Amino acid sequence: MPTLYRLDADAAAIAAAFGARAGDDPWAGGTIAPGTFAPVVTAGREFIAGPRPAGRPLATRMIPRLWGVPPPPSTWGEARRDGIMTVRNPDSPFWIGNLRNAEFRCLVPASAFMVWGKARDAQGRRHRHWFACADQPLFAMAGVWKDSEVPSFAILTCEPNAALRAAGREAMPVILPADTEARQTWLHAAWAGAANLIAPYPSSSMRAV
Repeated sequence: MPTLYRLDADAAAIAAAFGARAGDDPWAGGTIAPGTFAPVVTAGREFIAGPRPAGRPLATRMIPRLWGVPPPPSTWGEARRDGIMTVRNPDSPFWIGNLRNAEFRCLVPASAFMVWGKARDAQGRRHRHWFACADQPLFAMAGVWKDSEVPSFAILTCEPNAALRAAGREAMPVILPADTEARQTWLHAAWAGAANLIAPYPSSSMRAV
């Protein structure tokens, strides 16, 4: 969860909204599905290898990454498993090293996200529920990135708010407040401060779309 999300803005508009450098990102807007590339905003390196620039922070910028982090090889079994789209347990050994290091945290811009409901229609199809933020047309979900054979990212989740519980969900994406300070905390602060942002977004600030 989420299963899909939309980012209905082009690269220039996203960069302006999040104070990032867009570079030559070709994103024109659309729907993001698991296993596809989408823009994320980071203040870290594009790759793990190599030293950081001495004495100066890296600029906040947009880069494309694949939604879905490859799982550890020990879990592959006979066939390669699909990527991991969400972080359900931030204290997991698989995630905590990246989350404690601010340069591996990122913002995942979105304009709406979709979750499956538990109810079904007359044809037996599960209901789709799309949600957006009433107080910010473009919002940031808290993300974390890893690099293995592909540059990838996952979205953090937390307990659901009342709107998501009503849709039958047991978790929701971590949506950051609509202020620059919260975004900067996620991108730059020590983990103790960033972890305080892992909380349900208020139902009163969300709308169904």
